[in-house]
Amino acid sequence: MGSRVNEILEILSKNSKLTSTEIATMLDMEPQEVEEIIRELEEQNVIVRYNTLINWDKTDKERVTALIEVKVTPQRDQGFDSIAERIYKFPEVKSVYLMSGPYDLCVIVEGKTMKDVASFVSQRLSVLDPVLSTATHFILKPYKIGGVILEDDEKDGRQVITL
Repeated sequence: MGSRVNEILEILSKNSKLTSTEIATMLDMEPQEVEEIIRELEEQNVIVRYNTLINWDKTDKERVTALIEVKVTPQRDQGFDSIAERIYKFPEVKSVYLMSGPYDLCVIVEGKTMKDVASFVSQRLSVLDPVLSTATHFILKPYKIGGVILEDDEKDGRQVITL
């Protein structure tokens, strides 16, 4: 990929609402050229989807997010791919990552309550044949997601000094 393509991807990763005309202006390009590059990136599945980042803690929607460490037995001739696919097909699963280190897969799960997440882990995830063990960590408060700080209140970091 060329540097222009990477520049367009960087811009879109920060703000996918920008128009091709705005991006073209930022990069000193023609809007049609930007549109063609974006169309090709979408066709190649480089751009998979456009997302909106929502700070759910500021809404009235109750939801619980958990990070689950999963140790598995890799499948013959398929490695970790087949078990990862089985796991990511569950609707509760938001992300699955192959990891280095003490566990194999990192699974991000969302549910309405901690009980829902615990039930998913005990009744659907941990019972899969290749799964050797799980460790569930509930996310208590997000501070930064996808490079974006969620609570960006200007805070006065000066120390109070009294005489």
